[in-house]
Formats: sequence, structure tokens, C-alpha cells
Amino acid sequence: MDDAWPETVNGWELAREGHIENYRKRLANRVTVTAMWENGTGRGQVDARTEPLGGGRTLTSSRKDFRDKDAFWTAATCVLEMAANLPSLDWHTSPAPTALAGTVAGMVEAEPGTSGYPEAELTFTLTDGHTVTLCMTDEQAFDLSNSISRLDHHVWSEEREDDEEDEEDEEDYDDEPVVVEEVPDVSEVQSGPDTGHDLVTVLEERFGVTEDNLLAHVDWSALIVVGEPEVSSLVERGDELTAAVAPRWYPVVADRPGERWVVLKRTGLRYHGE
Repeated sequence: MDDAWPETVNGWELAREGHIENYRKRLANRVTVTAMWENGTGRGQVDARTEPLGGGRTLTSSRKDFRDKDAFWTAATCVLEMAANLPSLDWHTSPAPTALAGTVAGMVEAEPGTSGYPEAELTFTLTDGHTVTLCMTDEQAFDLSNSISRLDHHVWSEEREDDEEDEEDEEDYDDEPVVVEEVPDVSEVQSGPDTGHDLVTVLEERFGVTEDNLLAHVDWSALIVVGEPEVSSLVERGDELTAAVAPRWYPVVADRPGERWVVLKRTGLRYHGE
């Protein structure tokens, strides 16, 4: 690492000068994002520049006054995402490693993030030995989950249907006698809600949450409960709520500016007919 930048914080190089914190992130497309924060003043600056060392032409920059450091980091993230999507500026050498590509080995680890706001950490181990961890916001993770569901429907579901047809053909040629198993008594079993409309019914009948407190995604991939005292009541009865909506749905608490939401999300399982 460059001696002038002795620390690393959340992937940013950090150099301190008294009460001033200087951050830098050099991207593979030869753009460098720098961020400066003055502790105790609520002032900072974020820039994206064309030179690997951060001294070239300014591509974009943020405002200078922030209400707190969280707002400063929100601006830094926006500038970073914009800069990362720019094409390569074609310097002779790259200050950051190029993107990794390879086959994923084993399972993908998915854990909650640790930065203090809703995010997910996905860790991939590649067959060449590299380990890659991606930190994603809740919106990005939600979009990824939906994208994988669409892939499942369009790419893999047809293959599974073919496998099921092959199994049925094999059973047709099976000369072994059919063993009839005793049907278990399921009269006392209570299944959780299946569709979004079923979930609305459970929330109203068991928890007193009416449609006035509900928001739903167009595709019913998530149902959001807003308003008090309904949200606080669901949080207090979290275990009961989790059991009532399983296995098709699961609840999470989302902290929003000035309020809390209870978000009931699909588990990601797909059923025939969806």
C-alpha cells in the first residue's frame, strides 16, 4: 500500500491529518474517488477524478455541507457507484485489480452486513482459490433475489420438468408391486399463508392489521406493514408472527427515517402455477 495511505476502512484507503480524514478508492477503470471529512464540523467533500492518484480532471463532486457522517457516506456511495459504471479511461496501468471471473465452488455464503445500515454480504469462493465478498444494499439484494427467481423460472424450471417426466416414464416401466403407505393424519396441521391475499387475511384475523396499514409490491414479492401501534405490536409478537406466516413468508424489521416498518418477504421458493 502507498505509505501516505496507511489504513483501510471498508475498502477505502484512509489517511488522517489531525481532525481531517482523507479517504481514497482507486477503481479498475482508472477513475479515483476521494472523500474528505472534517470531524466535528459536518463538512466534507467527495470527488471522482480521472487520474489514478486522484489529481486529474474532476468528473463529479458532492456538496460540502452534511447533517452528519451518515449523510456524507451516502454521498460518497452515490459518487462511487457513478464512477464505477464509467468506461475505462485507458491509462497504461490500472491502480486497482481487474474484475474477477470464475466458477463458484460450493455454496454461496449470505450474511447480514455490519456497517450499521441494512445490507447483505455475499461471499463467493472460486475454484481458483480466490474468495470474493460483495456488500449489497437491501434494495440491491432484493433486486438480485428477484432476478435469480426469474432465472429459475426461465432457465432451470424446464430442466426440472424434464427430469420429472423422465422419472414418471421410469415408473411406468417399473414391474415391482406398488406399496401403498398409510396416509398420515393431517387434520390438526395448520399451513401458513400461500398467496399475498392469504397473508393479508392472516394479518387481519390474527394480528388486527388492516389494509390501511399495508403496502405491497406489484408482484406480491413483499408486503409492508406501516404505522403505529400496529408495527410495535408485530415486533413484540415477532415469534408468533414468524410461526404464523411460515414457510412461504418471513418478517424483518426495517428502520426508516422517523419510523419502522415490518416487511414480510417471500422465502424465494417457487411453486407450480406461479
